[in-house]
Amino acid sequence: MDLYYHIRSPPCQPVVFLARHLGLEFNHIVTSIYDPADFEVLKKVNPQHTIPTLVDNGHILWESYAILIYLAEKYALDDSLYPKDVCERSIVHQRLFFDSGMFQNTTLQALLSHLRNNPITDEHLAKVKRGVEIVEMYLTDSPYVAGQKLTIADFSIFVSFCSLDMMKYDLTAYPNVQRWFAKMGTHIPDLEPTRKTIEEELRALLQSMNK
Repeated sequence: MDLYYHIRSPPCQPVVFLARHLGLEFNHIVTSIYDPADFEVLKKVNPQHTIPTLVDNGHILWESYAILIYLAEKYALDDSLYPKDVCERSIVHQRLFFDSGMFQNTTLQALLSHLRNNPITDEHLAKVKRGVEIVEMYLTDSPYVAGQKLTIADFSIFVSFCSLDMMKYDLTAYPNVQRWFAKMGTHIPDLEPTRKTIEEELRALLQSMNK
C-alpha cells in the first residue's frame, strides 16, 4: 500500500495512527502540497490533489474519513472499529461529522495561532471550550467517544485533542477527556516520538511561511 501524506497534516494523522494500531505497513510517500514537485506527483494519482491519498492494489482513495472506514472494513480483525450494526455505526458517523464539521478546524486554528504567538479571540476559545464539553459528554459512562468500544471516531477526535495538548490547553475540568486521552496513547505504537515530529514539522512550516 502506498500512502501519500505528511505527518504534520491533521487529516493524515488519524490514518497513520489507525494503520499503526492495525499493524499495517505502508510505503510512506511524504508529500507536501506546498512543494511544486510533490504537488505534480500527487495530481497524477489524485485529481483532487489532497492528502492523505491511499493506493491499495490499484484502488485509489482520498479523504481521511473514507480511508479510515476502508482500512477498518478491510483490515480489522472484527467490526468493532467500524460496527456493522446500523445504530452503532450511526453514532460513529455522528462523532466523525462533529469532528469534521466543527471540532478539528477549531482546534487546529487555535493551535496555529498559539504557535504563531498570536492571541486567540474569546469567541474562538468559546468554540474550543464548547467542543471539549461535547466530547466530555460523549465520554460520560463510556470509555470511548462512540460507546463501549474503540472505533475510528476515536482516532479522528484524538488528533483534535493532540492539537489542544500541544498548546497546553487546560483539561483539568474534563476528567472523562483526560482519562480517554491517556488511554488512546496505549492504542497507538510510537505515539510520543511521532507527536514530537508533528510539532517540529508544524513549527518549521510556519517559520518558512513567515520568511
